[in-house]
Amino acid sequence: MFRRPHFKEYVMARLVTVAVVIFLLFSIFFVLFIKDTKVALIAIGLLALAFSIFIFAIYRGAKRMQKELMTINTYLKNLENIEKIDYQTRFFTQEFEDINQNLIKVLKGAKKREDIKQRYNAKLKLKNRQRADMLSAIAHEFRNPIASIMGYSQTLHEDPDIPAELREKFLEKIYNNGNKIESLLSRLILWNKFESGETTLHKSSFDLYTLAQEVTGSLHEKYKTREIRLEGESTTIEADRTLMEVVLKNLIENALKYSKDEVVVRIKEGRVSVTDKGVGISNKDIDKVTKKFYRSGTHNWDNSMGLGLSIVKTILSLHKSKLEIESKVDEGSTFSFRI
Repeated sequence: MFRRPHFKEYVMARLVTVAVVIFLLFSIFFVLFIKDTKVALIAIGLLALAFSIFIFAIYRGAKRMQKELMTINTYLKNLENIEKIDYQTRFFTQEFEDINQNLIKVLKGAKKREDIKQRYNAKLKLKNRQRADMLSAIAHEFRNPIASIMGYSQTLHEDPDIPAELREKFLEKIYNNGNKIESLLSRLILWNKFESGETTLHKSSFDLYTLAQEVTGSLHEKYKTREIRLEGESTTIEADRTLMEVVLKNLIENALKYSKDEVVVRIKEGRVSVTDKGVGISNKDIDKVTKKFYRSGTHNWDNSMGLGLSIVKTILSLHKSKLEIESKVDEGSTFSFRI
């Protein structure tokens, strides 16, 4: 009873009220001033017919306008959920047509903002998932060296009479595990710089072959029982020497971890390749190994948070180069790039 009237109801109620009042006034006028009763009745009848036609015409117009208002209201009501905008809808009056066109512009803008919002949410979810993966990887990779350092340190602390030879061995273990933690932290810091866009290239001219000699020499000390064979020729390049050292170290160390035979590093005509005879990579996994936090489901290695090859790929991209991978399962892999 107390609800707000619809547009058509409101117009008709006002119109009928006014029409009835006017009709009554004219009817009284006809009765008072037209002496011929028959003529007065005919005039009143014609007036009633005219008002009926007028009211019907207004009713049709109000009904059409209400329909157009309902169409606009439907757009507004489903603004967030509407999947398709009816661009073919046309309105009777120019004002409503203008409102419709402006509304379409608003809907387009709203859908565009919603698409941007969905893409942002998807990226945010991906970032959160990567952050969770990173924390999980950090916890996993730091646990072993920290546990080793604590174990050896506790033994040395609790047994002051431990033999000198065994003490030296334990101290070497502590030192090596400390180096593992330092390497993990360095990799995380470098990855964070790439993610935040803070990395800038500091290019200089240097011999890539000489750099490879330095890298293989340092890795020989770490992997004393492994063979790393360096082949090639002196090659002068213009690049960031520090970052190229990271590339070579990551590629060679990756090859050492995933194979038991010798690793061959070749530098020829500006092309660098690192070949191993390890477990290899399946075709379906080749595109995955350079993604952040990717780790082999078959092997677990120290210092393998899944950032090594991702960092290599990013560094090479900064140098307008890319990492190429050739691999066969159980035969080995070759990682190469050209500067």
